[in-house]
Amino acid sequence: MERDDDIPASVDLIVLGSGAAGLAAAVTAAHHGLSVLVVEKEDSFGGASAISGGTVWIPGNRQASEAKLDASLEAASTYLTHMIGSAIDRPLVETFLARGGEALAFLEEKSELRFKVRPFSPDYHMEVAGASDGGRALEVLEYDGSRLGRHFGELRKPPKGMLLFGGMMVNRGDVQHFLNARRSWTSLCHCLKLLARYAKDRIRHNRGTRLVVGNALIARLARSAFDLGIDLRLGVKTKALIEDGNRVCGIVVEAESGERRVRARAGVVFATGGFGASAEAGRWRSGTDVLHRSMSPAGNIGDGIELAGSVGAAMGEELASNFYWAPVSVLTRPGGQQEKFPHLVTDRAKPGLIAINRLGRRFVNEADSYHRFVLAMLAAPEVNSPCHLICDSAALAAYGLGLARPAPATNAALVRQGYLIKAGSIGELASKIGAEEGALRGTIERYNANAIDGADPDFGKGTSSYNRSMGDPDHRPNPCLAPLAKPPFYAVRLVTGDLGSARGIRTDAQARVLDAGGSPIPGLYAAGNDMNSIINGTYPGPGITLGPALTFGYIAALHAVDRMKRLQQEEPR
Repeated sequence: MERDDDIPASVDLIVLGSGAAGLAAAVTAAHHGLSVLVVEKEDSFGGASAISGGTVWIPGNRQASEAKLDASLEAASTYLTHMIGSAIDRPLVETFLARGGEALAFLEEKSELRFKVRPFSPDYHMEVAGASDGGRALEVLEYDGSRLGRHFGELRKPPKGMLLFGGMMVNRGDVQHFLNARRSWTSLCHCLKLLARYAKDRIRHNRGTRLVVGNALIARLARSAFDLGIDLRLGVKTKALIEDGNRVCGIVVEAESGERRVRARAGVVFATGGFGASAEAGRWRSGTDVLHRSMSPAGNIGDGIELAGSVGAAMGEELASNFYWAPVSVLTRPGGQQEKFPHLVTDRAKPGLIAINRLGRRFVNEADSYHRFVLAMLAAPEVNSPCHLICDSAALAAYGLGLARPAPATNAALVRQGYLIKAGSIGELASKIGAEEGALRGTIERYNANAIDGADPDFGKGTSSYNRSMGDPDHRPNPCLAPLAKPPFYAVRLVTGDLGSARGIRTDAQARVLDAGGSPIPGLYAAGNDMNSIINGTYPGPGITLGPALTFGYIAALHAVDRMKRLQQEEPR
């Protein structure tokens, strides 16, 4: 990166934040001829997008049509209408549906961004009208991080718990291959190939260069940004906005050489990632307590939202949820450092595992989405939060549990550190997790009796296509159910957590920031988690934050391009 005292005095467009929304806006604007400055206050680029699953939810995409999967925008509109309810902002939702495929096609054609459709990727609420089993979720293709050159070390690195062997990235398909490596020659060969690549990478790099999920998404966009000549500055904090009358026309940044004013002829795009890690976030999280953990990067403290508010931007109100929820387990290392693990797709839906509250009872369909899981915790936080995931030794060996890895890993260190609770009997387990022994025994006995037949009459685990897609496809009769019968037994404590904030800056369908009266503030845009959730804080499916982030980053840039053309036409000749 360039020195911050060399920041240009003026550009066409300034983008605050280097996640998916910000880079999509920057790449789109630069392709249309605008000079673009991306300002990132952290020392790495990518934000929360870089540590995400990298999936985008965009109905009506080209890949779905070509694969003859569900590409119906009408069905998607029905689904979102039922999910959001009376609070729906129809112009925003319909714009997303109408232009999401357009944004995706543009970015795939004009940048290195590439996706493939998941042929079977059910929405998170399959009981809702308009839900789909596949076609709306796309996953980013893997990428060679070495193509970033000297910038590879500046890409935000995923948390340790999401890496294998200290630095190897894996996606859902890779995880399934590792789980099957002892029973499938194909899976074993796949794993050996990944290990060989990783070993070679570590000779020259501090982690593997095979990038998947969110790291691949950001790396692809960043490479495209560099190729377009976009100026990306790290470690630069934006202190204020510059106004000319009622128009936003630049920013004031803090640089090593002091404050610098940077003019933006076409405007400023807010894409700083929301306020999930803010010290003030707790006031918007009713039902959570001091144990709550956010997976948002530490820098996502809402300073972008605060800057927008300083010029009169309005905020979203009365969302269904102000955050995108996920249960989190926490490992406290000997030195006091904490490592957080979001329980998204790797364990909760697997057979031989259930969630237990303080009363020793189940309270949720463990295979439902992470957002729904935490909603169940928040429905009765006095007994459901914190809770424990428990399993027997057979399930631990087959699937792992949070940071605990499947066999042949021993996980002894996690037991010593108190993260993984180990017990020789149900009674001992009840004592260690603070549950009433009789209730826990009764819960397990009832669950086991039904699990043998592949049934869960209490919570329906494994009854929806989404549940089954998260289970073990080789386990019968239900991919999500198996008895907890083989000691020792294990548990991991879960607290409420989030993946980021949903409450944000109100915008119109052009991604223009709105004031309290509902009028656009000229020159100001918002996208990503800075933008108030277009789905009102609900969580319809995988990639529901990244899909709108790319779409409205693209839309904001196009509006800025048109604005720049109008300004040029108005200039005296």
